[in-house]
Amino acid sequence: MKLLFILLLLTVSVYPQGKNSGLQNRINKVLTSDFFNGSQIAIDVFDLTSNKSIYRRNEKLLFHPASTIKLLTTSASLLFLNDFKFKTSVYQSGVTENFVCKGDIYLVGGLDPGFSLNDLDSLVREIKLSGINEIRGNIYADLSAIDSLMWGNGWMWDDDPDPNSPYLSALNINDNVIKVLYAPNIKGKPAIINTEPKTGFVEVINTSVTTEQKNIPFLITRDWISRKNSITVKGEIALNDKPDDLLLNVYSPAEYFLQLFKERLAAYKINFSGEIKTASLPDGLKEIFSLERLPDSVVVSANKESNNLSAEMLLRAMALKYYGKPASASNGINLIDSLITLTGLNPENYRIADGSGLSFYNLVSAELLNETLKFVYNKRSDVFNKLLNSLSVAGVDGTLKDRMKKSFANKKVSAKTGTISGVSNLSGFITNKSNHLIAFTIMIQNFNGSSKTAREIQDKICELIYSY
Repeated sequence: MKLLFILLLLTVSVYPQGKNSGLQNRINKVLTSDFFNGSQIAIDVFDLTSNKSIYRRNEKLLFHPASTIKLLTTSASLLFLNDFKFKTSVYQSGVTENFVCKGDIYLVGGLDPGFSLNDLDSLVREIKLSGINEIRGNIYADLSAIDSLMWGNGWMWDDDPDPNSPYLSALNINDNVIKVLYAPNIKGKPAIINTEPKTGFVEVINTSVTTEQKNIPFLITRDWISRKNSITVKGEIALNDKPDDLLLNVYSPAEYFLQLFKERLAAYKINFSGEIKTASLPDGLKEIFSLERLPDSVVVSANKESNNLSAEMLLRAMALKYYGKPASASNGINLIDSLITLTGLNPENYRIADGSGLSFYNLVSAELLNETLKFVYNKRSDVFNKLLNSLSVAGVDGTLKDRMKKSFANKKVSAKTGTISGVSNLSGFITNKSNHLIAFTIMIQNFNGSSKTAREIQDKICELIYSY
């Protein structure tokens, strides 16, 4: 019994009795749930307006952050990438005579995670406007801005072909995924399958069957084990099934980009019959066009939508700016370590393996996440405002769109979610009923099955903090 009492003292911070005690008692009551018979929780809550801590439990213990690590990645990016731009460029060698480029075209990747098909159209249109109707040479992709590692350190091999585990490249397009649209056909025929975009980059192998009743599961996947971009469709789809779609990541996104580029050239009637290769951009070539993107919009994508590609490219953008080519995750992590040092904590006490939180190697504490929030609020108001506006708002948008809608905390919570197997976290800001701004972090891990209960506990604690 004495040992149990000592352990309780170690895991729950002690506060003087006062107006905080009601909140502490209410949160402690939530934590008596049987859910915590096998799982763990860490909480750190700080009143930024009053500059005082109001609740802590296990705040120094190391937990898997999942996507809440994006708070570190994006905060560091807002601090250190203030004059950086993601840039995708087109250059040509040789001269253009009679609408013929008598040289080569170079596509230079600049890590842009937001590059879309519309952007590709803009790029090809600028080539057309430059007076080129034919390319006599080759097309070269300069991928030297990034190292050759296609995934992050500690990513799970069997997450492939999940669109949330994108392959990484200096040339990215459409989040490095492809959309597969499917619908039932007439009875006995294969399901109707289309892709967006329509492209020869993928092969569709469709052995499915449309039936009155589905007895065999309907499955769409990519041949990820062989690292091929063959999309296989099998099983049964029912006649009354509604049309739907899903996303798959693509292997080798640079080749995906180049194939789409070649297809858009044809659509704009720019003749090309040469080869597509990779090579670094030679000096002295003429720039045709560059498309630039500010990091701020990428930060919003990383936090509000929890876009993993955006987070990983922000990490490598920091590496590119401060260490040069080729950008690596490890060099980007050095900038996150610098942020941790600025908060007053020691980066050696934590393990940062990637920028998105997909890696199970990551280990951070609730204290670290909350100290980061406190630092940007107290020391960098410019960064704080951008960070706050990049977060999901409860009941409104992003990954919190469907949470806390019927709670007092609805629209009062701006936070980053974090979910991987056995892990559910929430960290951000709450404007409470007294109009105080509260920084909070709730980390729950080591549970089996759905994270629904963990999310409900987080939402309840947020409601209690709002009512404080």
